[in-house]
Amino acid sequence: MEFKIEHTWNGFSVSHDPVTIRLAPANAGLFMDVTAPFYNDPPAPPSDPGKPFNGLWDYEVVEAFFLNGQTEQYLEVELCPHGQYLILLLCGRRKILKQELPLKFEVSRTSAQWNGRAHLPWSYLPPATDQFNAFAIHGSGVARTYEALYCVPQHEMQKDQQPDL
Repeated sequence: MEFKIEHTWNGFSVSHDPVTIRLAPANAGLFMDVTAPFYNDPPAPPSDPGKPFNGLWDYEVVEAFFLNGQTEQYLEVELCPHGQYLILLLCGRRKILKQELPLKFEVSRTSAQWNGRAHLPWSYLPPATDQFNAFAIHGSGVARTYEALYCVPQHEMQKDQQPDL
């Protein structure tokens, strides 16, 4: 399956090549491949590449969420162009069951683009996963940008609504 993030969280078209996420079955799991523009903003987290980093959502990152809508159990996968990652298993909104799970993650980048490949073991995914969304986040301060595969529909927007940080 291939997904393209072509809109901001609130439905506006992005002004760059879209982030592409590909999901494909792999030996004992799922490959998640990311191709995305590279902004280097904010700069790399203060952690070694190839290691989990708590708080990665504050950096340049592509996130994917795999949800069982009935149990509200979900897997959050965060991948950074600098090689760090964060894998969280949650049940209910932001109720962490497991965090900093290990991951096989490789990344390459040029000055304009990065590519990442993660191997997600089947055991990480909630049983009967039936919903998926993905996000791309980059920029600092007022230039922070939140992009979404499935954005908030305009008719559901509330006055002064902000992205879910």
